[in-house]
Amino acid sequence: MSKQNIIIVGGGSAGWMAAAALIKALPSQQFSITLIESDNIPTIGVGEATIPPIETFNKLIGITSADLIKNANATFKLGIEFINWKSLGHSYYHPFGSYGTDIQNVPFYQYWHKAKLSTQSEQLKDYSLNTQMAISSNFLPPQNIENSPLSKIQYAYHFDAGLYAKLLRNIAEQLGTTRIESDVTQVNLNQTTGHIENLLLSNNQKILGDFFIDCTGFKGLLIEETLKTGYESWEQYLLCDSAKAVTSASLPSTPSHTKAIAHGFGWQWKIPLQHRLGNGYVYSSNFISDASAEQHLLYNLESEPTGDVRQLRFTPGKRKKCWNKNCLALGLASGFLEPLESTSIHMIQSAISKFLGLFPNLNNYEASQNRFNKLIDKQMLAIRDFIILHYKATNREDTDFWRYCKNMAIPDSLQEKLELFKACGHLSREEHDLFSENSWFAVLEGQGITPDGYSPLVDHLSEETLMSTLANIRSVIAKCAEKAPSHKDFLAQRLK
Repeated sequence: MSKQNIIIVGGGSAGWMAAAALIKALPSQQFSITLIESDNIPTIGVGEATIPPIETFNKLIGITSADLIKNANATFKLGIEFINWKSLGHSYYHPFGSYGTDIQNVPFYQYWHKAKLSTQSEQLKDYSLNTQMAISSNFLPPQNIENSPLSKIQYAYHFDAGLYAKLLRNIAEQLGTTRIESDVTQVNLNQTTGHIENLLLSNNQKILGDFFIDCTGFKGLLIEETLKTGYESWEQYLLCDSAKAVTSASLPSTPSHTKAIAHGFGWQWKIPLQHRLGNGYVYSSNFISDASAEQHLLYNLESEPTGDVRQLRFTPGKRKKCWNKNCLALGLASGFLEPLESTSIHMIQSAISKFLGLFPNLNNYEASQNRFNKLIDKQMLAIRDFIILHYKATNREDTDFWRYCKNMAIPDSLQEKLELFKACGHLSREEHDLFSENSWFAVLEGQGITPDGYSPLVDHLSEETLMSTLANIRSVIAKCAEKAPSHKDFLAQRLK
């Protein structure tokens, strides 16, 4: 049997994640993997913050925490701190993991709602070990201690996306991926099927392929410029369409979380790596000029800039089909939801996983393609709604930008979720929802949305018993947090 050729166009995190996963998963006697990338085209490199499922992908590929720390300047991430989103001067955390503990199969947040309505003094941050460690810039991985919050710590990473791609490239090439350094000058279609047939390169090679993966970023060389797939814009809900990014010197301490700081016309990210801070200002060009955005970013840096300011442009939304004909789009080529909840790298991972799970006969894949596109659409819509929530649920009216966000119409899917929560504090996680009930709870509470009541199921506990139980949970979490070393010391130990 002749091998079937899978051609990946574009490198960066998306291209090399795809190459490493496919070469690892597919039988080498049946498939060949070729990646074409050009040194003339820089990668965007904004995906420096991740969410916990990245560990699953890394284990599949064979990348350890030690590899990331030593070779990608990685730090650990316990969650995100949101500053100035509900109102100026207000902050809250969206931690990974859970709050407290469920009682008799009733979610913890329902008990917390009752206590808050009763005392008005409850602080949600006291019930999250991740939050308590993040506040102190500490870190500890999960410990093998039964029935302890220390056993349930969840974490992700901040890392240098370029160095992460190099790690992936080394693995992919060692396993047999062929890399070609060249520009694609022409994409030729089959005149009968309309499928991509071959690529012409600037080095005069003609590359034949059975299936193509587009990792060419916003350009979408294959999925859009060639196949004219179309794009669904969500700019009526997500106003930000631009970003300025710059690196700056590292800080004396190393935070173990990402910061997302809302400003007048968007928000600023702060991502701590070992050797530097990643900084960016995500903004709406309809409300602030590029020059003012850059000035604002530089003014709000915590340390001296160490590089040039880069300009990014994007349209929030997605391709109408992420898999069209014999082409799969990954990463920025498939669409873009701003980096507010660090989902960019995860969406690459998720798409690769779904593609492999539905891996088709490359001569007959219409059913697999339809299923894949439906799954990706549902997941992206759910992430979109979660991000919209941060903008919609605000008390801010200090600029035209925030007044628009506060008063804008929102998708019915998000409206239904908000109404259900407001009525009785109930949260339901759909199968396609990336974010857990705890994540929704963190942001809803953090943004100031308080339900009118709570589930009557919690009333089986007397108020006295409830308050005693909550006090015990707070105490246990506080004691566990005390065991965590500083994040900087923890990393230093791992670098030895």
